[in-house]
Amino acid sequence: MANSLLSGRCLPSEVRSATLLRNPLHLHAPPTGRACRPFKQQIDRSTKVQAHATEAPAKSKARPGEKKGFVEEMRFVAMKLHTKDQAPKEGGKAAAPQPFQKWQPTREGYLKFLVESKLVYDALEQVVQEASVPEYALLQKTGLERAGPLSTDIDNLTAEYNLQKPEPAADGPGSEYAKFLKEVSQSEPQVFICHFYNTYFAHTAGGRMIGSKVSQMILDNKQLNFYKYDSDVKELLNQVRDTINQVAEGWTREQKDKCLDETEKAFAYSSSLLKFIASSS
Repeated sequence: MANSLLSGRCLPSEVRSATLLRNPLHLHAPPTGRACRPFKQQIDRSTKVQAHATEAPAKSKARPGEKKGFVEEMRFVAMKLHTKDQAPKEGGKAAAPQPFQKWQPTREGYLKFLVESKLVYDALEQVVQEASVPEYALLQKTGLERAGPLSTDIDNLTAEYNLQKPEPAADGPGSEYAKFLKEVSQSEPQVFICHFYNTYFAHTAGGRMIGSKVSQMILDNKQLNFYKYDSDVKELLNQVRDTINQVAEGWTREQKDKCLDETEKAFAYSSSLLKFIASSS
């Protein structure tokens, strides 16, 4: 009986004998007609199957800019939303039918742009100051704040050019954007951070370029406080960039993508404000 049982196993003889002595019922003969593979082949096959079963899932493709930090991802997405005349190398949209260089700004329209913009910066800075989400506190006192300088500029322009300070409409773009920012800051921090980044960072680049052009055309080359910073703006941006990268390290890929997906909406809100510059009232 023992010889019959042992003859059916593909084990080395010493293993077969030891196993049988410990538990004679443990060994079972293979099905009739089944070829017996060498013991080493069985181990190799078992090892390969086990390795295959525990293989880690393939990583998703890296996003453009991801290796440099999340802010670089945000910048890449934002640049793709610029037109070719705004960003010849990275712009992803066709040139605007009427680029800014061909606008005809008015003092009244520009003043209204400043007033509407102040509503947006007031909202951004109020949210950050209240810090209902702990991470917002990291964005306090960055040196990029614009509500204060805007208030000064609005008062100065109305006095110097004898302009009447416009009253923003409750359903105007500034009020609507401010309302949106306050609401989304409570429920979707990633969305709020997207608007925070695009508003402040865009102002230091394209925003200042527009401000300089407008000043030449209608403000006697006066540089407004809106475009001045107390410190080196590049250093300020680097500090905020590091902060946002730090915050984003705690986000899932899904949350990061949600932030990136909001970029187009941030551009749309910004465009609705810029249109005031060329208006007459």
